Amino acid sequence: MHSTSAPPPRLLTLDAIRGVAVMGILVMNVIAFTMPEQAYINPLAWGGTRPIDLGVWAVNFVLVDGKMRGLFSLLFGASMLLVVDRAEARGEDGGKVHARRMLWLLLFGLAHYYLVWFGDILVLYAVVGCIAWLFSDREPMNLIKWGIIFIALSFFLWVFMLAMMILMQMAASAPDATAQAIASFQAMREGLGAPGSAAIAKEIAVYRSDYAGILGYRTGDRVTGPLLMILMSGVETLGLMLLGMALLRNGFLTGGWAPERYRATAMRFYLIGLPPMILLCAWCMLSGFDALTTFGAVFVWAAPFRIVLVIAHAALGIWLLQHFAASPIVARIAAAGRAAFTNYLGTSIVMTTLFYGYGLGLFGTVSRANVYLFVVAVWVLMLLWSKPWLDRFAYGPFEWLWRSLARGRLQPMRRSAN
Repeated sequence: MHSTSAPPPRLLTLDAIRGVAVMGILVMNVIAFTMPEQAYINPLAWGGTRPIDLGVWAVNFVLVDGKMRGLFSLLFGASMLLVVDRAEARGEDGGKVHARRMLWLLLFGLAHYYLVWFGDILVLYAVVGCIAWLFSDREPMNLIKWGIIFIALSFFLWVFMLAMMILMQMAASAPDATAQAIASFQAMREGLGAPGSAAIAKEIAVYRSDYAGILGYRTGDRVTGPLLMILMSGVETLGLMLLGMALLRNGFLTGGWAPERYRATAMRFYLIGLPPMILLCAWCMLSGFDALTTFGAVFVWAAPFRIVLVIAHAALGIWLLQHFAASPIVARIAAAGRAAFTNYLGTSIVMTTLFYGYGLGLFGTVSRANVYLFVVAVWVLMLLWSKPWLDRFAYGPFEWLWRSLARGRLQPMRRSAN
């Protein structure tokens, strides 16, 4: 581990956007770290009903929810393709290199899910990444076509699921409704975040308990979580990865476009995506955050506009990076992106230690608005440690471990003195 090595050539734009994504995904995930899962869907489920709490939910719904995960997925597809291309340029079998990386990512993800936090996306990325590799030799326009097809397919699957829920509601509301129909709808409604539900009370009790209790819950009631994540998000994630591969190939993600083109793309996509998201947000509020209405807005009707805003965020981010490339803060964000794997896993370790019962036990005690103070604190940690570490070492700690396992030998860790 004390050998010297120069790291592979980096793409500053890709690293910096990845840094923005890994910081942004915490804004989305913080609710699931700190309060019952249902609060992620419905702000009335938990987290406070003050105007500031509902306002924070609204801003998150319009600008962040799903967009940072989408950006992360886009960048994963691009990075995956970059690794395959570089392996083949060295004369290696790109497919085998990729398969080994995805196998170890799967194992990291399973450990992350069962031992640390239920919101893992690494298992999803490992499985979907294997499928995305089958498209690695396609041209950008072909990748965009297939990306849109998979995203559209995911949308229609969610529409079908929502339709089934509406039918359940109609059956439970009918004059001759059976006790079973009523009970089934009530259980579904509670799962969607109806305030005061038994599911919320159970989750609070679990995550305020000790490590053994939480581990037992994840390996018992939540044992199928990784599979459900693949079934629910796999098709859309595949589409996003293919778009990321296309945007690497056509120069978008590498900063190869003119600044004016990035600015125009951001403005155009914001004009398309923001008005519908604001209307959906208003619809949820006017419904009193009805459980089914809010679920439909969050998971179904927002989906097409969420993808549009992913592209808008990426274009705006790259445009800003081009203007402030020499800024010290950009260098620190890029370093956070180079160590994104470590920052992602490290965030889970820090946040669960703060909020779960085996740590400080803050779960469910901090309001929706106030949990973002913890987000800012973790951002500061990311920006403080990543650059000094990478000034000395070639990889982040978990990046080095993943690379060493995938290659079957310890990789040089220290940077060369040159």
